[in-house]
Amino acid sequence: MRDTYESPLNKRYSSKEMSYIFSDEKKFRTWRALWIALAKAEMELGLPITQSQVDDLIRYKDDINYEEAEAREKVVRHDVMSHVYAYGLQADSAKGIIHLGATSCYVGDNTDLIIMREGLQLIRKKLIEVLKNLKVFALKYKDVPTLGYTHYQPAQITTVGKRATLWMQDLALDLENLNHTIENMRFRGVKGTTGTQASFMSLFDGDEMKVKELDRKVAAHFNFPKTFKVTGQTYPRKLDSFILNTLSEIAQSAYKFSNDLRLLQSMKEIEEPFEKSQIGSSAMAYKRNPMRSERMGALSRYIIVDALNPAITASTQWFERTLDDSANKRISVAEAFLALDGVLNLYINISESMIVYEKMIAAHLQSELPFMATENIIMEGVRKGGDRQELHELIREHSMEASKRVKLEGLDNDLISRILADERFGLSEEELNSTLNPENYIGRAPQQVDEFMKEEIDPLIHLYESDDFQKSDITV
Repeated sequence: MRDTYESPLNKRYSSKEMSYIFSDEKKFRTWRALWIALAKAEMELGLPITQSQVDDLIRYKDDINYEEAEAREKVVRHDVMSHVYAYGLQADSAKGIIHLGATSCYVGDNTDLIIMREGLQLIRKKLIEVLKNLKVFALKYKDVPTLGYTHYQPAQITTVGKRATLWMQDLALDLENLNHTIENMRFRGVKGTTGTQASFMSLFDGDEMKVKELDRKVAAHFNFPKTFKVTGQTYPRKLDSFILNTLSEIAQSAYKFSNDLRLLQSMKEIEEPFEKSQIGSSAMAYKRNPMRSERMGALSRYIIVDALNPAITASTQWFERTLDDSANKRISVAEAFLALDGVLNLYINISESMIVYEKMIAAHLQSELPFMATENIIMEGVRKGGDRQELHELIREHSMEASKRVKLEGLDNDLISRILADERFGLSEEELNSTLNPENYIGRAPQQVDEFMKEEIDPLIHLYESDDFQKSDITV
């Protein structure tokens, strides 16, 4: 439809898999799965529910009569009761026991927990895929010297591969936190209107053990080993805040990578993929704009800001529950997942095909290397009998003049020529040139890359390498 607003998140950015997880179809099928699980557990614990009634519910679990539900909602203004009514029209024998003893949050909240866990699991698969791509990249370029930067000013030399491990370290920390979030998610379970389980105590004639077992059975059916021991009407809304903070942290890491790559692309050292027929600018045909990295940044910024929504919602709930969480939650939670899915689709796409211009990297390195080598030059001069303090002052003076020549006159860096011509250093051209090998200044960078992969990244990848992964194409 071109005359109605559609969210770019599912039309333009997120994958079909993530869009389905947060779709109405997924939600309402999960509602029916929850009603079946409740009826089955209640039957097993002795309530007057028959197997044929459960079978009737199962028969229509995926055949949702949306038109009847939507028509009913216009009358009763209640989405859950509209779907109870519509389900009962199909599973006629079971209509009297659908939702027995439950409150709306039984299906609403438990469905949200199921959906968010699936979304987090999909995010984890994509994080692993990014790490795999960056591992290949880091190992390939672990020995390639490049200028390091602090304050965005040239600093000590590092390597291209070592820099990539910084991106990976952020993601590895994110993955640890993501795993913790997934593993510690709890089910709301079967708690009743204000969390006291009073309706179920009535159904089971005050048998506490059966009420507790009902809660456990339903949670186990959906593979949740734990339920919240106490709730109000809803599960604690702090959980939404925890989850969106986890998504925000991943977005922060992706944002950092995208900014680094945009700077590197401006320096013509590393570029994101650029397709044969891609247009960089409508006016400037020569341009290769970093549009994928820019989009990563745009979506990441949205996620980081969006994480404030559940934080405010959690802090403004009244007593056992107020409904001002609902409208905000429907939007903020789903959109955070869809946006991060879009970010990771881009991260996967970029990280598997980055273009490295080693000669440009080397040229930038050579222009600054004389300054990087000054400490080693001083030490060589001392070995030749010079005074360290005097040589330090000479280096400082020559460096200022060479820097002025570069900045004010646009000429090359002649620091080495100046030092060679200064007899007080007593160094030959061969001795000076030996100090200008970039590999002398990269420290343990290559070894750090190898150790990081072996000790940190490989165990993470190995832990989840059996997870199925379907790569998502980026649409624009």
